Amino acid sequence: MSWTEEKVAKLKELWGKGNTASQIAEIIGGISRNAVIGKAHRLNLSAKIKTRSASNQNDPNLIKENGKLKNRKIRRNNFKSLIIEKDFEPENPKQLEELDENLCKWPIGHPNEETFYFCGRSSLKDFSYCKLHLLYAYQPKGKKEENNVKDEDDDLIERKIQTG
Repeated sequence: MSWTEEKVAKLKELWGKGNTASQIAEIIGGISRNAVIGKAHRLNLSAKIKTRSASNQNDPNLIKENGKLKNRKIRRNNFKSLIIEKDFEPENPKQLEELDENLCKWPIGHPNEETFYFCGRSSLKDFSYCKLHLLYAYQPKGKKEENNVKDEDDDLIERKIQTG
């Protein structure tokens, strides 16, 4: 297949209107989608501009729930509020057989050690862990400096772990 000047002009026109490579290949006829993409690349045609609705569909912070898009950042803010709260209940060591859906399943120690146990604090609704261990288990995506807890918060968490 050779690209005639007429086909190149048609490609440029259709590309500029925002048609997909598959649509362009079908309209011109006798060429594949990949041939259209390759020629557009060689002609340095600008990348397709995403429409607002298309870019919203691909936003990694949006999740689909009950057919509606919901922002994932809401969940991230819930974790930040846990850091501010700082009132962790004392640890309640449990063995595997003693765990149920309402207890924190965070393992403490190594399974081969005799002192191995699970946290046993009350877990949060829809999670397997207590408030403290939820902070460790679910790190929000984003800049590292946003995710790091301040030094004073680290000291508080360490004291809570040791006294728990």
